[in-house]
Amino acid sequence: MNRDELLKSLSSLDFMAVDLGLYLNTHPDDCEAVDEYNRIIKAADKVRMKYEEEYGPLCSFRSYARDGWSWIDNPWPWNACFNVNIEKGAC
Repeated sequence: MNRDELLKSLSSLDFMAVDLGLYLNTHPDDCEAVDEYNRIIKAADKVRMKYEEEYGPLCSFRSYARDGWSWIDNPWPWNACFNVNIEKGAC
């Protein structure tokens, strides 16, 4: 996967984790939902690790400083040129 595909995948997985976490706040005994939440978290961690190995850290507090403090290198994840373009009507 390229940079944009990894970011899209990670964004989708993180959104699902947040959404399912909200559901679990009101349904903590739903074993299937807990299993699905754990599966999503593991998948997101794999994608996040792959992204960070190839393109650098996504945030300053979740990554090892492998080559010095590379967090300050451009582009930053919130820069417009870095963000994924989503076609109108794709969502």
